Amino acid sequence: MTETVTSAAPGVRTEITGARRLVVKVGSSSLTDATGALDMARLEVLVDALVAARRRGQDVVLVSSGAMASGMGPLRMKRRPRDLASKQAAASVGQSLLVGRYSSLFGRHDITVGQVLLTVEDVARQDHYRNALRTFTRLLELGVVPIVNENDTVATHEIRFGDNDRLAALVAHLVGADALVLLSDVDALYSAHPSSPDARAIPVVADIEDLEVDTSGHGAEVGTGGMATKLQAARIATASGMPVVLAAASQVNSALAGEPVGTLFLATGKRRSRKLMWLAYASVSQGELVLDAGAVRALTERKASLLPAGIVEVRGDFRSGDPVRLVSESGTVVARGLVGYDSAELPGIIGRSTRDLVAEFGAPFDREVVHRDDLIVRPRKKKP
Repeated sequence: MTETVTSAAPGVRTEITGARRLVVKVGSSSLTDATGALDMARLEVLVDALVAARRRGQDVVLVSSGAMASGMGPLRMKRRPRDLASKQAAASVGQSLLVGRYSSLFGRHDITVGQVLLTVEDVARQDHYRNALRTFTRLLELGVVPIVNENDTVATHEIRFGDNDRLAALVAHLVGADALVLLSDVDALYSAHPSSPDARAIPVVADIEDLEVDTSGHGAEVGTGGMATKLQAARIATASGMPVVLAAASQVNSALAGEPVGTLFLATGKRRSRKLMWLAYASVSQGELVLDAGAVRALTERKASLLPAGIVEVRGDFRSGDPVRLVSESGTVVARGLVGYDSAELPGIIGRSTRDLVAEFGAPFDREVVHRDDLIVRPRKKKP
C-alpha cells in the first residue's frame, strides 16, 4: 500500500472553520435506527451542529439521504426494497417525512429550510444547471438552509447519481462552497478494511491520487454508498480546490468546529469556474472528436485550442455548444470540451488549416473547434 499522507495538523482545521460556505452530506444509515425509522436524536445532533455553523456566520447546504429509509416504516417494509417502483414509492412517502422533521428542528432556531430535489438531468444539461444555481443562490440570500436529495421518485436505474456522495460534490461546486463535509457511519478513511486487525485511520490525505486503500467493503443495508463513492466525491472536490472532511455523523459537532476528527483530504488543484466543473463532472457528452498525435500534444502539453487541422474523425450528432469527448486515435479520452460547430459542419473542414478555410469560405471559419477556455484536459496518470 502506498499513500500520500501527512501527520494530523495540530489545533483547529482552518479549512473548515474558515469556510464561508459549507456543504454537508449525511447518509441514510446515520439518520435511521436499526428498524429503518428516522432516529430523531440523531437528527437533533446534526441540526444543532448545522445551526452552530450558521451562528458562526457560515452558509450551510445539507445534502441528506434518508427519504427511502424514512418511508419504509410507514409502508411496513422490513427491508430496503429491491424493485424500482417500491423504491420510488418509499422515497415518495419518506421525503415529506424527512423534510418535515428537518423543518421542525430548524424551526426551533427560527431557521427556514427549503427542499431541493435534483435529477441527473438538472446538472447534466447546462440550462437546467443554471436554473438550479439560481434557485440555490436565492435560497441562501434569503437565509434558507437548502435540504438536497436526489429525486428518487422519478429517477431510473439508468439515469441517476447512484449515491448522494457524488451529488454532494457536484452541489458543492454548483453553490461555490469552500469545503465539503461527508458524514457517515464510518469515522475515517482506513489504510485497510476497518475490520482488519492492521487497519489504521488516516488523519490527513495530501493527494488522493497517490492513495491506495481497500474500499471493497459495502455500505450499510439502508444506504447505497460505500467508501469508494466517498473517495470519488473527495476526488472531484479536491481536484478543483476544495478540501473535504470525512467523519462519523456522531462527530458532526467536532468536524464542523474544525477539530481533527475523521480524515481531511487536502485540496490539490485550483478552483475552476462552474462551467468547467459542469463540463468535467456533470455534463453528458454528445459525441466524440478523434484527434491526431499533434493535436493531442497541443492540448495536453501546450494548453492550446483545438483547430480543424488536428481532427481526423467526427462521431455522434451534436450542436454547437454541446459537450463532446476529445479522444486520441487509440481511443484514449484526452479531454472534454464545448464544441464550436455542429456535427454536420465538421466533416467538410477537418484536417484542414484555418488559413485555407478562411481563404475558401471566409472570416466565419476563422475560429477554433473547441476553445482552450472551454476545455478540460484529462489529468495524466502519475508515474510510479
